[in-house]
Amino acid sequence: MSFLDLRNLTYLLEVAKLQNFTKSAEALHMTQPTLSKLVRSMEEELGVTLFDRSGKQVKLTDAGSAAIQQIHHILQAVNDLYITLDDVSKLKTGTLTIGLPPVISSVFFPRVVAPFQKLYPRLQFEMVEEGAKSIEQLVLNGSIDLGVVISPDEKAGFGTMPFIRQQLALVLHRSHPLAERSPVKLADLSREPFLMFAKGFGVRHHVLEACHQAGFHPLIAHESSQWDLLVEMVAAELGVALLPEAICSKIVNPDVRVLPMTNPAIPWNLVVIWNKARYVSYAMREFLRFVEQTSGPAGGEPVC
Repeated sequence: MSFLDLRNLTYLLEVAKLQNFTKSAEALHMTQPTLSKLVRSMEEELGVTLFDRSGKQVKLTDAGSAAIQQIHHILQAVNDLYITLDDVSKLKTGTLTIGLPPVISSVFFPRVVAPFQKLYPRLQFEMVEEGAKSIEQLVLNGSIDLGVVISPDEKAGFGTMPFIRQQLALVLHRSHPLAERSPVKLADLSREPFLMFAKGFGVRHHVLEACHQAGFHPLIAHESSQWDLLVEMVAAELGVALLPEAICSKIVNPDVRVLPMTNPAIPWNLVVIWNKARYVSYAMREFLRFVEQTSGPAGGEPVC
């Protein structure tokens, strides 16, 4: 009969922590003689003395210190096993929290979330709509499982998987002098009032960088966190906007024109991000695999 079961190993940890058999027995809700006998039996089985009992306090021997270190590893491995197995079962009933900017939600949900949920109908999704910088922070601190952003901070420790590769297009009123020109150069917009996404949105930062590279600082007339409001402002002739092609395909206002951009074309590449330093759950891994299959071979990082 072996005395080295998981419960008895936790008893050894308690004695090592409290350095007293009587106090340890009280904490473990057992008698002191019973605990002492169990520890003696384990020492005999291992063939070493784990505790020095010669002083007022029980102290670990060298062999005891080595054993306690390994016991911590063993119990952590067992705990990880339970978490992993629980993870598998929770794919049927668990929750996956995803952060994404509002401009992305109308693209991401029908393309990925809806078909994935058909495969796992009891898996719940929680969508958190924030700007890209807020989403990155939420992923890093573990408040959400995954995020969808344009260009994450490469030094922040994110795992990434490419999701969509598109471009930004010019959205302007049909009576605008540039409305009949296609494509339009970015430099042609240097004197135009811009309708921008609010601060904290990745697409705004992307547009500002492109304008600076083209040699001008854009005049920002109005800001919004909602793409449809930006389109309405274009229809009201309040300015021009640069929006993702996926959003432009949803525009039905007859007073609005959508034109491609050139010199330079402005890429809009979305990636799914997760915290590489945190545990990647089974549900997350399955979802990321589904994103990869849906998006094609985009060259994302391995997740397991």
